[in-house]
Amino acid sequence: MNDHTGDPAPYYRKHVFCCTNVRPEGHPRGCCSAKGSVALRDYMKDQAKKLGFSDVRVNIAGCLDRCELGPTVVIYPEGVWYTCRDRDDVDDILREHIGQGRRVARLLLQPTDGFKQG
Repeated sequence: MNDHTGDPAPYYRKHVFCCTNVRPEGHPRGCCSAKGSVALRDYMKDQAKKLGFSDVRVNIAGCLDRCELGPTVVIYPEGVWYTCRDRDDVDDILREHIGQGRRVARLLLQPTDGFKQG
């Protein structure tokens, strides 16, 4: 077990990654970008600022490998994954997860959800 007591404090309280990956049209797994993820990420970033979450960073991400379930979002340091399909979902994630520290159960993705490599 490594001792990480000398690590610096996190730069952000929460770090949100929103998949904006683009796959070719007709790809069997689809892609988050085709499901509106870029606009949702932009909305989330704007709303986080409006809510005063100066200690939260909302970033774009490449493929998070949950394409069928997207758009997908992962929040660190917890490593909690969500499907996020519209502005209401974004608002719930910001209000509940970021603002209150509670999970949005209806949007949670489980490790067993999605594509199975094999």
